[in-house]
Amino acid sequence: MTLFRSKKFSSLSDLVRACQANDTRAQTAFYERYQSKLLGLCLRYAKTKAEAEDIFQEGFIKVFKNINELKNVEVVDSWVKSVIIRTAINYYHRTTKEQQLHSSLDDFQREVDSGDYGKIISQLDMEVLLEVVNGLPDGYRMIINLHLIDGYTHTEIAEMLSIADSTSRSQYLRGRTLLMKKLQDKGITQYEIS
Repeated sequence: MTLFRSKKFSSLSDLVRACQANDTRAQTAFYERYQSKLLGLCLRYAKTKAEAEDIFQEGFIKVFKNINELKNVEVVDSWVKSVIIRTAINYYHRTTKEQQLHSSLDDFQREVDSGDYGKIISQLDMEVLLEVVNGLPDGYRMIINLHLIDGYTHTEIAEMLSIADSTSRSQYLRGRTLLMKKLQDKGITQYEIS
């Protein structure tokens, strides 16, 4: 990896330790290591690219502020991702005046077979999926991102969003139904078994 060519940062451990010592060169290299991947993650939670960039910047300020608390360097990737996701959730809470977690989807009564849903989602082009997910109401988009894409449990989501576990589950099911409807509107109605 070109990031660690310097003798000073020959490994991720060296890079993290240098960041913990407030080495600005290390901080720049560390920031660049995560920028493209985690900016993409922020785009999933934000309404616009500018919001995603704000979330990423705010998240990295928290990363550098708290990097000295990181004792196990092997978990740095998941730790940074977690900080960025929590920053996105906090940003969502701050900027959303009216949460749409209790929106009604009475127009969409049709049940969707979850097995078909998972197979369709797994075979979609990620750009198409993200475009459709970003078109969901904020509350559904947040829970779909957290559960479907980032793999958090409904219990973890409930804790992060300060809602009941059952609310996370019901909003996920409603969001999933709406997501399937939007995919069908785009002509994505079938999948091929690979």
